[in-house]
Amino acid sequence: MLTPHDDAPAPAAPARLLDRTAVQLRDALAAGELSAREVTQAALDAAERHAGLGAFTLLDPEGALARADELDDDGARASLHGLPLAYKDLTDVRGLPTRHGSALLAGAPAAEEDAPLVRRLVGAGTVTLGKTTVPEFGLDSYSENLVSAPARNPLDPARTPGGSSGGSAAAVAAGILPFAPGSDGGGSIRIPAAACGLVGFKPGRGELPVDEPADTVRNLTVSGPLAHTVEDAALLYDELLTPEGLPGRVLADLRRTVETARAGGAVEGRRIGVTTASPFAPDVPITLARPAVTALTKAAAALSAGGHAVQDLHPAYGEEYHRDFRTVWTSGLLRAPLPEDAEERVGTIAAHFLRTARTAGREEIDDAVRRLEAWARGVRGQFAAVDVVMTPVLATAPPPVGHFLAMEPEDNYTAQCAFTPYTSMVNVLGLPAASVPVLRDERGLSWSVQLIGRPGTSGALLALAAHLELLLAG
Repeated sequence: MLTPHDDAPAPAAPARLLDRTAVQLRDALAAGELSAREVTQAALDAAERHAGLGAFTLLDPEGALARADELDDDGARASLHGLPLAYKDLTDVRGLPTRHGSALLAGAPAAEEDAPLVRRLVGAGTVTLGKTTVPEFGLDSYSENLVSAPARNPLDPARTPGGSSGGSAAAVAAGILPFAPGSDGGGSIRIPAAACGLVGFKPGRGELPVDEPADTVRNLTVSGPLAHTVEDAALLYDELLTPEGLPGRVLADLRRTVETARAGGAVEGRRIGVTTASPFAPDVPITLARPAVTALTKAAAALSAGGHAVQDLHPAYGEEYHRDFRTVWTSGLLRAPLPEDAEERVGTIAAHFLRTARTAGREEIDDAVRRLEAWARGVRGQFAAVDVVMTPVLATAPPPVGHFLAMEPEDNYTAQCAFTPYTSMVNVLGLPAASVPVLRDERGLSWSVQLIGRPGTSGALLALAAHLELLLAG
């Protein structure tokens, strides 16, 4: 088992082998054109070549190659046979420690069991390369911690790839992994997807059998894919959604939509409401960078030309969201089995959040939950005026690594909200949402839009995202 900082040879890998979409790589592995060992070795070599990105906090080359050999020796071909994956250092993987990006857990023992997400994907024939970098306890929209090197953005390594799935996004964007599972409690899939020029998909609350089903704003986090294309994201989403042994339908439906559009046929039109309003205002001043506005305008024009009814939407969010979301968000730390002296043993931001949560107390937290539940019902009602709500994802370009950590905790949190003003509300609403890249600016940075669907419309939302992807390409 190696950390990315260990000295290890980095043999030349067949660069073209990984220059495929996840669907193409899956098909080549299923057909026997590539072996699981070939693909795994190429991914490990790529991880070593890109070690400076800090995408991985832990690599397990011996375990990965042993697993690949086992798959090659087995004549069966599971649905994701031989595809290399990695998991956030918030997710239990049997045989590897889960440190949650915290020095408090730096000496954590190896996990004895796989988390449900891992168990499902291992059962689908994937190969685990290791653990990816996260912020401490997954709290932040950047992926820097005190136990490993910071994750960096492959589009500009001086900048953050976002968080908390930042290490996973960096690994996919750098071409190390074909796609990756992430988790999203306030934007942790969509933020790094937008920062790194990827597609990120957050399913609705309770959709996936690998996730907690409780329909409450206390349950903010869901699993979902980070990928280069919407088709690849649908492939991984299908695997997580569909009962084992049954064919996934989301990818098939998406392909029908794309094929119809390519053939010049009419795609089912959607009513799309466009807004730049954020529930963090007026407490947090929100200023959109010019490329964020340009991306939103370009996506709206493309969807309109593609037969969708695009209109302005003006939701009324009220003035309590910022306070109540913060209370509920930080209260999650109280459910973690942390020692009483944790505040003295964790990083500055985690300590501040923990102190804030402990000070709030149960009654204040319960009141915030009740208000957020009412807020969510009201906003879902407003969003129901259209089929899909479209917003920017990031207000500004990903800041330099170290930017947030240089701030005092209060300023840090406010700056994170200003950087990502549109994502956390979707977790509170429990709705599905996709981050779709729209353009690159003159610096090579990517700018995306967020598509937010109604409850139970993830398949249709991914089909719309694929149509947008096609419209932008053509």
